[in-house]
Amino acid sequence: MGKDAAMSGANGAQGADSTVFINVRLIDPASGRDEPGGLLVADGVIADLGGHLRRNAPAGAAVVDGQGHILCPGLIDAQVYTGDPGQEHRETLKTASFAAAAGGVTTIACMPDTEPVIDQVALVDYVQRRARERAIVNVSIIAALTRGLKGEELAEIGLLQRAGAVGFSNGKGSIANTRIMRNALLYSKDFGALIVHHTEDPGLSNGAAMNSGEVATRLGLPSVHKAAETIVLERDVRLVEITGGRYHASTISCAESLAVIRSARSRKLPVSCGVSINHLTLNENDIGSYRTFYKVRPPLRSEDDRVAMVRALAAGDIDVIVSSHDPQDADVKRRPFAEAADGAIGLETLLAAALRLYHADEIGLLPLLRAMTINPAKLLGLPGGRLEKGAPADLLLFDPNQPWVVDREQLRSRSKNSPFDEQKLQGRVLKTMVAGRMVYQYGS
Repeated sequence: MGKDAAMSGANGAQGADSTVFINVRLIDPASGRDEPGGLLVADGVIADLGGHLRRNAPAGAAVVDGQGHILCPGLIDAQVYTGDPGQEHRETLKTASFAAAAGGVTTIACMPDTEPVIDQVALVDYVQRRARERAIVNVSIIAALTRGLKGEELAEIGLLQRAGAVGFSNGKGSIANTRIMRNALLYSKDFGALIVHHTEDPGLSNGAAMNSGEVATRLGLPSVHKAAETIVLERDVRLVEITGGRYHASTISCAESLAVIRSARSRKLPVSCGVSINHLTLNENDIGSYRTFYKVRPPLRSEDDRVAMVRALAAGDIDVIVSSHDPQDADVKRRPFAEAADGAIGLETLLAAALRLYHADEIGLLPLLRAMTINPAKLLGLPGGRLEKGAPADLLLFDPNQPWVVDREQLRSRSKNSPFDEQKLQGRVLKTMVAGRMVYQYGS
């Protein structure tokens, strides 16, 4: 399907008032459901589901024959960077939503790293209004934790939350000032607000291009030790213990960080964590040709760390998988590796890349999908992420076995910096539905 062939958005998509998916494999990580059946959508919500609908379509409903493929909740991506507002040449809410729909992602949580930074109520309102007008998937907002993301003065957490922010983050930068971080956790507790923090010591990581180790030495690239991540994470957990604030480590990437998370949970602290799809499926050896599409933050780690991340995900120690979608244009990526910008796009390839782990027998389908559906829904307080009567009809129909080759020129994102470019993936999104309206159909 070409870029312009995506269907109309959640506000303007065409379709019947009721739709029934028959002959599908229903998978709902929230309830553990995995069975042949069907699902009825009416008035934008799930009206009925189960084995009795496998072959039986209610009269008057538009029928979608799933041909035995998987129907599950639409994916929720809890970490998406766009350039809207201010850097629309990188990505707009519209193009990000088209990429999301093609990737089976029905909700994106946008980070505050924009120009201007989303640190005021007016900007939250602006992005929400722009999303309603232009995006074809649901858009949630993670607002700035500090003014201008400078890490010096707290933003108005209460007002921003009242305006609709689902969490608060300092974006791609860690808060170096421990007092500010403590105050943020203390203040956010009064509102039950979620703090989403990037754990990377800026003093240690400044100027680094990749993970410290043998590969970095061989390539002659400036590097940073993974202790830069664990130092900040350990500090933050100590502060959570003092304040009781809700805390989410946005993207951990090494085994040592897992030990910190497990220790925090053993003490019943309100701590959760995420991992990017890049750190689950790639490692530092992929950088071998100095390909800047593999330059991400935190940097790709060793294969041992990648395996540790996957095992922790399977065990439930990692809560969510994110695409960490970070569009960068050619001007900042076509540079020597050490000088190139960090970031990779990932919305459209999130599901297919994640299925690599399933096909390699590294993780089961239910825990894999759980980390991209019900877990992020619970984390951000969103109504989706589940298949049950009355839940929003945000749905994904996909064939887990269909192979395809990633062609960056066919990706719907405005920027083309995909680390999976020219790679063969297995798993194709067939249909994406948002609020009962089809927003993407493969091959339409």
